[in-house]
Amino acid sequence: MAEISAKLVQELRQKTGAGMMDCKNALKETDGNIEEAVDWLRKKGISTAGKKSDRVAAEGLVDTYIQPGGRVGVLIEVNCQTDFVARNEAFKALVKNLAKQAANANSVESLLAQPYIDNQSGTVEEFIKQTIATLGENIQVRRFNNFALAEGTQGIVDSYIHTGGRVGVLVELGSQTESAATNQEFQTLARNTAMQVAACPNVEYVSVDQIPSEIAQKEKNIEMGKDDLANKPDNIKEKIVQGRIEKRLKELALLDQPYIRDQSISVEDLVKQVKAQLGEEIQVTRFVRFILGEGIEKQESNFADEVAAQIGSK
Repeated sequence: MAEISAKLVQELRQKTGAGMMDCKNALKETDGNIEEAVDWLRKKGISTAGKKSDRVAAEGLVDTYIQPGGRVGVLIEVNCQTDFVARNEAFKALVKNLAKQAANANSVESLLAQPYIDNQSGTVEEFIKQTIATLGENIQVRRFNNFALAEGTQGIVDSYIHTGGRVGVLVELGSQTESAATNQEFQTLARNTAMQVAACPNVEYVSVDQIPSEIAQKEKNIEMGKDDLANKPDNIKEKIVQGRIEKRLKELALLDQPYIRDQSISVEDLVKQVKAQLGEEIQVTRFVRFILGEGIEKQESNFADEVAAQIGSK
C-alpha cells in the first residue's frame, strides 16, 4: 500500500472539500490514487457534503425532547440553508432523533460521535453527511442544551416550541415532593413559564438576585455617563441612576415580568399562587431559550446574478 502523506490528504481535501479523515480513508481504499479517491468519496456521498460545508446554514429547526417522567429535557438547534429543507420530513425526523440522542451527550462533538439512533452501524456525523447528499444542502448541529434534575431532587423539566420551530425554550422547576412534581397545576406552571420565556426575548435570568454584579456595574456606568444627567448634582444623579438600574435589571429577570395570560400579575405572583395551592415551596430553577439562526450572519445574494455567474463559469 502506498504511503498516505499529509500532502496527499490535503490535495484531496482541496479537490473535494471532504473532511480530513474521509480523505485519508478514501486514499487508503484506493491505494493513494487521487482520481479514484475522488470517485470513492462521490460514491459515498461525502464529496458532495464536503463542498456544501462552507455554505451558510441559517435556517432549520429548534426542537425539543422531554424524557418520560420529565426529569431530563433537551433543546437543540439544527441548521440548514433554506426553509424548504427545514420543512422536509427527512430533516424533521433527523432533528427529532438528534434531540433525543443529545440527552446523553455533553457537547456537539460527542453527539456527532455517537452511533446514530436509527442506524447503529454508523455515527451521527456519517448519517448527517448522507442526509446532506440526499437533500442537497449543508446541515449543521449548531448547539443544544440538556437539563437533568439532580439526584435526590424533585421537579420537572418542560419545554415550549413556538412559530414552527423558530423559537424554543427549556425550563426546569423544582419542588419539595414527588406528589407536587406530578400535580397538574405544577406541570401547567412549567409549560406557562416556558411560554413566558419565549414571549420575553430580553429576559436572561430567573430573578434579579441572579444577575452578576458586573452587569449592574456596567449599567451604572452607562447611565452615569448619559448627557441628560451631566448638569445634575451628584446626590441627585445617584438617585436617578439607581432607579434606572433597578428598572433595567427587572427587565432582565423572568419573575418580574407581567404574566402573559394576566397582565395584572407578575410571573412571581403566579408562582406564589401555585405554591399556595400545593402547600409547599416551589421555584423556577433555570431556563434556556434558542432563537433560530440568532448570531449567524446570513449571506444575501441576488438570484439573477447567481444564475448568471453559474452560466459564466461553465
